[in-house]
Amino acid sequence: MRSDSRHHGHHGHDEEDDFIEPPSKSSLKREMHALQDLGEQLVALSPERLKKVPLPDSLYEAIRAAQGFKMEARRRQMQYIGKLMRKIDPAPIQAQLDIFSGNSAAEVAKMHRLERLREQLLEDDKTLGTIAETWPEADLQYLRTLRRNALKEREAGKPPKSFREIFRVLRELQEAQDAAAEAQAGDAEGADEHDDDDSGDVRA
Repeated sequence: MRSDSRHHGHHGHDEEDDFIEPPSKSSLKREMHALQDLGEQLVALSPERLKKVPLPDSLYEAIRAAQGFKMEARRRQMQYIGKLMRKIDPAPIQAQLDIFSGNSAAEVAKMHRLERLREQLLEDDKTLGTIAETWPEADLQYLRTLRRNALKEREAGKPPKSFREIFRVLRELQEAQDAAAEAQAGDAEGADEHDDDDSGDVRA
């Protein structure tokens, strides 16, 4: 290969261009530890969440196997997972884990919106109308009771049990809505692929 570089030097190609400085041992070690940490996080996921992570089949199966191993067998399996992870781009995996942990900007913004909605509900019970429009399946009577109890807790200086429960209810409503939208988008994507297959048959 380099003999070609020398022959074609008049094209402005420098032989030095063929040399890429190898990464240092310390950077390789950091990268390896980061991938190991990522692998540990994946193994700690529930099966339902693991299915949502963009993984090659081989890595997915390796992680599922590790979830059932203990002690030495698990340690060896984690080493194998580390080798598999060196062959893939970890960025999409990390992005999905960030979403699970609520660290993504979109998820953080969503949580802040729910917190503001909770405050608006305490300030004005007419906010129940907004909640009903956003989530028709919401139990407005339960939320009305929680609002009343949360205000009493605040006045009495008691632990904000109902205040926290309002947020939990709103978050569950939001998560159910997001899951339904995701499922609908998946169905639409599947329908588009089916249409493409059909059009391909016609052309053939």
